[in-house]
Amino acid sequence: MTVSDISSLTPAAPAKASPLLLLSRYGTFAAFIALLIFNMAVTPHFLSWQTLNVNLTQVATIVIVATGMTLVIATGGIDLSVGSLMAISGALAPMIFMGTLFPIDNAPLAVALAFVIPVIVASLFGWFNGFLVTKFSIQPIVATLVLFIAGRGIAQVMTNGNLQVFKNPPFQFIAMGHVFGIPAQVALMIVIAALTYALIRYTVIGRQIIAVGGNEKAARLTGIPVKRVKIVVYMVSGALAGIAGLVVVARNSSSDANLVGMGMELDAIAAVAVGGSLLTGGRANIIGTLLGALVIQLVRYTLLANGVPDAAALIVKAALIVIAVFIQSRADKS
Repeated sequence: MTVSDISSLTPAAPAKASPLLLLSRYGTFAAFIALLIFNMAVTPHFLSWQTLNVNLTQVATIVIVATGMTLVIATGGIDLSVGSLMAISGALAPMIFMGTLFPIDNAPLAVALAFVIPVIVASLFGWFNGFLVTKFSIQPIVATLVLFIAGRGIAQVMTNGNLQVFKNPPFQFIAMGHVFGIPAQVALMIVIAALTYALIRYTVIGRQIIAVGGNEKAARLTGIPVKRVKIVVYMVSGALAGIAGLVVVARNSSSDANLVGMGMELDAIAAVAVGGSLLTGGRANIIGTLLGALVIQLVRYTLLANGVPDAAALIVKAALIVIAVFIQSRADKS
């Protein structure tokens, strides 16, 4: 046996990951740790329960919406309508438990319906988005732009543009209550993120979502129901936006169709991008999305706590998105 024969039998050394690939995989986590360390060293009272509670409750609705956005983006789509669907859900719930939509004598039933009906309505609007994308082959950014514009108008028409103020402790438990000492909205965020992670990691539909986003034509040839998968992810995105809308109005003790969910679509997309999911589809990093949302919130908190105007946070958020997309594109090519 010659030296060349021996060398051919020797396992090749594993390829060394490029710095950009490592940054793409672990950059968000590293940024999160760096922000924690910086704030512990510089920001007064950062380790207080009040600060932790503020940051987690602020980020909860972003994560809830961003998990649905992650699924949509994983199929190669985008959903610009989530903020408007939050407004619709947030407008509909008080109308139900206050009896302005239809009279209900049973108060517990009214609260239960206020949780269920708005989420169903939001998921049906999500179905409409998926229908436009799959039936008429409309680009997702255009298809969801329809409800981005019309959805908030629907919410404003439902309420005549009026602010709905209420006090309903059973309904507001979703935002004001605690589960085992954890704020209810944070517990809800954790449950939704965990369920979505399990769906992607361990179910057939999760693998189909990734396959559709990775190569739609190949997925169709292998028998994956591409249209059905797309409709499902848009419905899930709509339902989660509906849940987030309920949390926001419950937290505010009021519903303003002009403001609920305003800009949420951008926050959700930013969390997905910063979290490492490819905006071109084929990858769904739920843990990354959670970390991305936390990084964006911590950046905003850090700036505000150190006297930087909130407008600067918007600039930093935009910069984070550009950096994340740049790293992803370069890492894929390396």
